[in-house]
Amino acid sequence: MTKRIHNFSAGPAALPLSVLEQVQRELLDFQGTGMSIMEMSHRGKVYEAVHNEAIADIKKLLGLGDEHAVLFMGGGGRTQFAVLAMNLLHPGTFAEYANTGTWAETAYKEGKKLGDAREIWSSAKDKHTHVPQPGDLDGKINGQAAYFHYTSNNTIYGTEWQHIPNAGKVPLVCDMSSDFLSRPVEATRFGVIYAGAQKNVGPAGVTVVIVRKDLLARSRPELPDLFSWAKIEKENSLLNTPPAFNIYVVGLVAKDLLAHGGLNAMTEHNKKKAELLYKAIDGSSGFYRPHAKANSRSLMNVTYRLPSEELEEKFASEAKKASMEGLKGHRSVGGIRASIYNAVSYESVQTLVSFMEEFKKKNG
Repeated sequence: MTKRIHNFSAGPAALPLSVLEQVQRELLDFQGTGMSIMEMSHRGKVYEAVHNEAIADIKKLLGLGDEHAVLFMGGGGRTQFAVLAMNLLHPGTFAEYANTGTWAETAYKEGKKLGDAREIWSSAKDKHTHVPQPGDLDGKINGQAAYFHYTSNNTIYGTEWQHIPNAGKVPLVCDMSSDFLSRPVEATRFGVIYAGAQKNVGPAGVTVVIVRKDLLARSRPELPDLFSWAKIEKENSLLNTPPAFNIYVVGLVAKDLLAHGGLNAMTEHNKKKAELLYKAIDGSSGFYRPHAKANSRSLMNVTYRLPSEELEEKFASEAKKASMEGLKGHRSVGGIRASIYNAVSYESVQTLVSFMEEFKKKNG
């Protein structure tokens, strides 16, 4: 029997075991074709059906209709920092950004390279311990902006927006890379949603981009074809050879989510895990210190510190020996980070909490 560890990696991250097992079964002979999906033409009917079902299932999960297009692109979410500005930030216009962490700040900096990008809110002075609360941005988003951009979940700092900001008529753009399909969201309120697959929905190598179709007209004709959302949408993300295997896995994950109650069921699963872990942190009498303020805590990435860096190193090392991987914090901030994405089980979090309690007894 294959040994499976408790995978708390921040990304690439855990995938549903049932999905991995289906991939394994279908790897050599996909649907009786006598070849792997990695070997077949992306222009053939077999792959085309997989491709279109993945799009349809993502739309079903998010409650989207024909007014939005679902695109599959390469380069990860980080590429979209620039592609977004290429498509929507034209000369003579400006865009606004909220800076809630490393990737939000990087998105803003990429926007500035290509046009007039403006930072209108930042938590940098507070070491990114929180995100805006409802009402904090009221009156701050300029109604003439080409778009307003934010990052819904900040993997490095462990903060997450628990509301959708009100941008009025300004197109709302969100990098959802690390909490995409982890909870219900009013997706129709967004002009653009993009997400690298490798956190919650598939292997690294494909990015899901959701664009409201009226915004596609803003894609400038002089853009290189593969950077133009309009041209990608026109060809149903088949303008060039797509990352077919990755899209296939994304489709399997979407079907798995639908089969298990959709995003309402998934958010209950994720809340239950996060509540257990945060309770252990809060009940440790300060031995474990959370980075994020209580009103901004992420359900995906739980970040905390121990009394010393030496203890943090020891914690991560001993946890690894106990079959728990990926608990070291990001190299830029240190500490401990437990990424508890969709596919991480409640039992894995229970194992981590038991380890934390024992570690505190021995080292507190």
